[in-house]
Amino acid sequence: MKKTILPLIACFLVSFALLPVLKAGSNTGAAVNAPAFNDSAASIDNTASSNSAEAVANSLYTTLNLKSIGLSFDALKYALKGYRQLVDNGTLSNDEVLTVIDFSQPSSKKRMYILDVKNNKVLLNTYVAHGKNTGLQYAEHFSNRPESLQSSLGFYVTKSTYSGKHGTSLRLEGLEKGWNDRAEERAVVVHGAEYIGSSRADAAYMGRSWGCPAVPQSQVGTVINLIKGGTCLFIYHPSADYLQESQLLNS
Repeated sequence: MKKTILPLIACFLVSFALLPVLKAGSNTGAAVNAPAFNDSAASIDNTASSNSAEAVANSLYTTLNLKSIGLSFDALKYALKGYRQLVDNGTLSNDEVLTVIDFSQPSSKKRMYILDVKNNKVLLNTYVAHGKNTGLQYAEHFSNRPESLQSSLGFYVTKSTYSGKHGTSLRLEGLEKGWNDRAEERAVVVHGAEYIGSSRADAAYMGRSWGCPAVPQSQVGTVINLIKGGTCLFIYHPSADYLQESQLLNS
């Protein structure tokens, strides 16, 4: 009897794990529902390897139909890998939200993606600026140096809000030494700006910041409320130097 039952149980478990996920439609700002991230067969856990992290990225990328809204698969893959390290290290106060800024895309595209990775939802997809000395349409040059007016790559954790010259703004702590760990010294924050957004869609290129990931003024309140309080924010670019040297991506 045991010899008969055990193979049946094994087949049932394998079949259950391979149940297909539902494919979500494209998103322009509203939440997209999908099966729970932590319930998938490729769910991230404390023993996840690079291969399983890539499997999770594949599943999430397909489930949320992220290709249709422009997110690079590599941006998501690296974001999830570093995010997992930060979760394991206890760095994040809120591990439900992951923000990916995909600087492989031009500034004319909505290249900020705020994801609910616990419930598999795209919470928001919107525009985001890069630094004045980082490039025109495309982000090409990056720096951690004060007064460089350039964006800094890598992983950040969001902190508290304050009211400054740009109105309500969100502090960011850069977590990668040599890449973005001078963010607070440089006052690199999330803030609203009129020079980025759909109102400038017909311009030669979007306006640029002094290094901050500035978002449309009309959406800054929504963005900050979604990501404040200890969530992970990742600024991606397919720069070989960063991808090879980042300790979070290579640990």
